[in-house]
Amino acid sequence: MPTVLLIRHGETDYVKKGRLAGRLPGVPLNEHGRNQAQLLAEKLTGSPIKAIYSSPIERALQTAEPIANSLDLEIIPRQGLIETEIGEWQNVKVKDVNRTKIWKIIQSTPSLFRFPGGEAFAETQLRISAELQTLSAQHAPNDVFACVSHADPIKLAIAYFIGLPFDLFQRIQISTASISILHLSESSAQLVAMNFHADLSLTFQKP
Repeated sequence: MPTVLLIRHGETDYVKKGRLAGRLPGVPLNEHGRNQAQLLAEKLTGSPIKAIYSSPIERALQTAEPIANSLDLEIIPRQGLIETEIGEWQNVKVKDVNRTKIWKIIQSTPSLFRFPGGEAFAETQLRISAELQTLSAQHAPNDVFACVSHADPIKLAIAYFIGLPFDLFQRIQISTASISILHLSESSAQLVAMNFHADLSLTFQKP
């Protein structure tokens, strides 16, 4: 089983201020986010990571960069790791929608929701789970590789691979600059760690 490190990008001002960025260009890491990315790089220095894949969005690439530099690897952008397309909700403040009926649907029955002008969560889950299976098939069973992505795609991927009912995926928390770890094969998956932070110990020991 290859080992997959699912890394959420570091903090941005959009995250800090509770605003939805989606796929908007020009949303870089803020100072705290850059520090988080550097701490991730320090934690992962010397690790057996064979490849680093990233969402093509700026904040993800900026998170991947110091990790790649520390391991002397190139960043490989992958469209399958991109953020959910939230359409008309780009640049919307969370506080402006979190008391609405729509927000309740997003939290309790997200299988019924599609972002206006954007994706359904089910489409995001299908995309990222297929991408991780494709990447896993390209690696040897003992390989470790990293994928830098976004909160909802990572939550949806974890839910898919552990068999969590779709409408419960919002119960998973994925913080900025966190690491979640999956062992994947064609026929099985194991969740090894979730929402792990760089200031905590991290090992690559297999079960």
